[in-house]
Amino acid sequence: MDESQLSLRLSTAASYVEQGDRLADIGSDHAYLPCALASNGKVAFAIAGEVVKGPFQAAQNQVNRLGLTKQISVRLGDGLEVLSPADEVSAITICGMGGSLIASILDNGFKKGHLTGKERLILQPNVGELTLRKWLVDHNYMITAEDIIEENDKIYELMVAVKSPTEKFVATASQLTFGFYLKDKNSAIFKKKWQKELEKNQYILASLKKSSVDQTAKIKLIQAEIQEIEEVLK
Repeated sequence: MDESQLSLRLSTAASYVEQGDRLADIGSDHAYLPCALASNGKVAFAIAGEVVKGPFQAAQNQVNRLGLTKQISVRLGDGLEVLSPADEVSAITICGMGGSLIASILDNGFKKGHLTGKERLILQPNVGELTLRKWLVDHNYMITAEDIIEENDKIYELMVAVKSPTEKFVATASQLTFGFYLKDKNSAIFKKKWQKELEKNQYILASLKKSSVDQTAKIKLIQAEIQEIEEVLK
């Protein structure tokens, strides 16, 4: 198994893993990502972490089937609790979850000392990107790269983050919402995502205007969001 056999979503995440990384893949499912990266020699060592017993056993079976038990350690545990200092992890991947859940995993890991700040984070939320970016910025992480892909009618954003060397990393509201680099790339997928958001907000606005209850505050908020999206889509 190698990167060419991964889904587009996972192969995109794999492309941001660096040669020689010691990887922790959290929520690893069948351990597809660490197996592909270990098979082609891109990672020196990998952990496949799972909190649910079924996916944990599936990951174990996959690693055993491919003969990768020396390179990959499959562990059952909650989030970053599967890590120990001796692992010397250099990169953490968390893919295909909501941004709020990813932020919660990082927050728990941070509070319990499993997230040291030395690791490069490769995160791929399927919703809730703003929540995740806000957590990263609030904890002084600098987003160094972003990507966006569409697979099976779902859009996934990816962000790479490292601990900022400065005292405080700041971001604008626009960067938290639309990304640090994605809006400058202005790809067709980025436009598609925000066009759908624009149409959703326009529908909400029309509904609010028909309401028999005073919705002035909500209308102003939605109008501001619509204006912001329209500016980005220009």
